Amino acid sequence: MSEPQKMSAGHLIVHQLEREGTRRVWLVPGESYLDVLDGLYDSAIEAIPCRQEGGAGFAALAEARLTGQPGVVMVTRGPGVANAMIAVHTAWQDATPLVVLVGLIPVRERGREAFQEFSLEGWFGTTAKHVVTLDQPEDAAFVVSRAWHIARSGRPGPVVIGLPEDVLVESVSAPAPGFPHQLPRSEATAAERKELVALVAGARRPMAVVGGDHWAQRTSDRLVAWASAQGVPVATDFRSYDLVDHDAACFAGPLGYARDQRLADRLDAADTVVYLGCARTDVLSDRYSLAADARSVVISADPEAHGHFGRLDLQLVCDLESGVDALTGTRATAVEPDWMSDAHQDHVAFATPHPDGGRFVDLGAAFGILRKRLEAEPDPVITYGAGNHALWAQRYLPAHRTASLLGPKNGAMGFGIPAAVAAAIVEPQRRVVSVAGDGCLLMNGQELATAHAHGARVLVIAVDNSGFGTIREHQQRHYPGRPSGTSLTNPDLALYARAFGGYGRRVETTEEFSAALDEALAAPGVALLHLIADPAVLEPDVHSIEPADGAATGARGEEA
Repeated sequence: MSEPQKMSAGHLIVHQLEREGTRRVWLVPGESYLDVLDGLYDSAIEAIPCRQEGGAGFAALAEARLTGQPGVVMVTRGPGVANAMIAVHTAWQDATPLVVLVGLIPVRERGREAFQEFSLEGWFGTTAKHVVTLDQPEDAAFVVSRAWHIARSGRPGPVVIGLPEDVLVESVSAPAPGFPHQLPRSEATAAERKELVALVAGARRPMAVVGGDHWAQRTSDRLVAWASAQGVPVATDFRSYDLVDHDAACFAGPLGYARDQRLADRLDAADTVVYLGCARTDVLSDRYSLAADARSVVISADPEAHGHFGRLDLQLVCDLESGVDALTGTRATAVEPDWMSDAHQDHVAFATPHPDGGRFVDLGAAFGILRKRLEAEPDPVITYGAGNHALWAQRYLPAHRTASLLGPKNGAMGFGIPAAVAAAIVEPQRRVVSVAGDGCLLMNGQELATAHAHGARVLVIAVDNSGFGTIREHQQRHYPGRPSGTSLTNPDLALYARAFGGYGRRVETTEEFSAALDEALAAPGVALLHLIADPAVLEPDVHSIEPADGAATGARGEEA
């Protein structure tokens, strides 16, 4: 019998990542995990060095949303993993599978306040699904495999693995070849299906609200077909509006910050709400004020129904495919006439671009032009971070297939650019457009260097209103005439893009935008349009849909 193959624990980690199906890792290198980097040298896994750990973490998170598999980010101890904390928090609140590999100090140096010593449990114990340190080299494959399973199962989320540098270089026997973990399918019981049938059949004003990451297109299509046939409007959770085709007869629009007031009123008037892949959380329900009295059904793989607050008449703990199976087996026989069609018509009116009337570049008009150009693209991906710049994109740029939107549900700034870079590398055949505010862009704009290094094609629409617009709006509401700490003086962002080897153009008037957009769309790599916007226009204009006292702008509160 031949001797089992020997390899270092660091190489074994790479070997196990390959077995789990990892195609690339996003990283900032560090001397604490050199052996893992060495293992990547001969691996089919693509190692993508980024310019800051926050950008690397966001890129890994974006890949997870596009593929449904855990994104993988590698960082070093202390300052390195501290920078990556923002991605872990985003993955936790957004329920996105993420595996974070962190190089650590040698085991023998623990507890001595050694250089860059860092407590993973102390930092991530309340913000990750699982935190573990590899202390036995022979456990390397098991630790990675288990992390992969935990990140994907139930309510997905981040898993953090500590890798002491002395453990990584120890030689161990490689395990026998195996297969990646397959998540078990969980189905609704016969009793649960019967109760669901009764709830839907008795509803006069039912509504479905969908959320979560990476729905299979076939699952979305089946839900849309059922809802359209039954007259049930379908709304989406905050930053999940790509889960439903916006042209579908049942689509009622996105909930959360900057939602249409008429949609909020409709949700509040619903007598039965089915939450699919999400729950009645604070943002979705305007701080738990909407749908408080409606019969509520939560269908997800999360047995704890994280974030749900209020009435819960029925909970189905199952995967989304099974949940849609159960729902499509029901019939909504008592629905009020025009309940669904009115909801969709309201959304169409709300999502139709209109000029804002501001100075410089009118963003309402510009996004109307961008929308028309993107109609020629088969499946564009839209990314953005947090801030009022995202309001125009989420309102006016429609989605027609799943995995078309990358935006942080937790309101993290700096997400949009690394997410766009990841999307362009993971799915190079798709057009990628990142809408970035001047504050959000410069938090992780350095990742345009990563895009340039990999020939990634990214279009950035940089909205410059010379400030942190969302916070400035809060100041105007609560402390009128006393702006403080929210003004920005920006560099020439077009020149910034050209410094990364891309196309850049400054656009100061609405009339310039169309031609500039055509040039940017034709550019082969990174392209950035620096739009000078009116600082006084903080959200899309709503005059055309006759809002009551400005209410159609929706609830605000995102911290950006």
